[in-house]
Amino acid sequence: MKLGIVGSGMIVKDFLSFAHELPEIKLEAITARNIENLKELQNKYNIKEIYTDIDLCLENKEIDTIYVAVPNNLHYTVAKKALEAGKNVICEKPFTLKYDEAVELFGIAEDKGLILIEAITNQYQKNYLDIKDNIDNIGEIRLVECNFSQLSSRYEAFKNGVIAPVFDKSKGGGVLGDLNIYNIHFVVGLFDKPNKVHYAPNIVNDVDTSGILLLEYDNFKVVCIAAKDTFNNSYVNIQGDQGIIKVIGPTNEVPNYSIQTKDNFINENNNIHSHRMFAEFKKFVEVINNKDFKFMNNQKEHTLNVMYIYEKAKKFIEN
Repeated sequence: MKLGIVGSGMIVKDFLSFAHELPEIKLEAITARNIENLKELQNKYNIKEIYTDIDLCLENKEIDTIYVAVPNNLHYTVAKKALEAGKNVICEKPFTLKYDEAVELFGIAEDKGLILIEAITNQYQKNYLDIKDNIDNIGEIRLVECNFSQLSSRYEAFKNGVIAPVFDKSKGGGVLGDLNIYNIHFVVGLFDKPNKVHYAPNIVNDVDTSGILLLEYDNFKVVCIAAKDTFNNSYVNIQGDQGIIKVIGPTNEVPNYSIQTKDNFINENNNIHSHRMFAEFKKFVEVINNKDFKFMNNQKEHTLNVMYIYEKAKKFIEN
């Protein structure tokens, strides 16, 4: 994979911190507005080219894949530009801000024979895949609870009017798309699309800083809780009539899991790497190098199911 990165924020620096452990990824270029920041990243991580103009970056013929890691409101436009330039695209979550935008992007990718895939960590963690493989062991699911709560270091400033992108409504900010989106992916990966969606947000300065998402399935209910305005509290409980699966920690990492039934108890951590993003990028290399459209199409359906929930839930913020 010959990679061009769009963006230079925290998530990009997170990715670059382990990229050297995946030698199949060649860091061809990075583009963002701040030239000094770009120069620092280029020197630290040995990135070949830097650009402050995204169009010049997309003209670089060495690049075959673009990693979109910009504020949420720019995902659609940047991903579309990259696809139209003939590049495969890895796009950060939330994939887009509107369901129809996601459908359009996948249409462009399919027309051009390109890979388009969402970067969403939990879907690739071995612990999560183990949970999927063992969920039948706890019998009929009745209740699911996902909580990803993490007090933001920017929350106090936000209350005083200093607005970082993660709390900027105009940039798609808010806890639904920042933290609760991981809970949604966790649930959809196990159970697909729900029948009903209801969201009860806590609103500060017109933005949801915490909230409770209720998803209704045929025979069970799911609660997805997320907060950037409370003390840290992250876990998962999947309750069946024959047992329970638990995760202690956030749904973006799935750092462990336990399965308890009447006759058995296991407690495991089988993730392949300590960094939450390693497994997804390892898989992306494989998918892009092999042009694995079957895998892409499976993930497309997953992403669109998540987008359906995300769009439904956002209406409760806007009303």
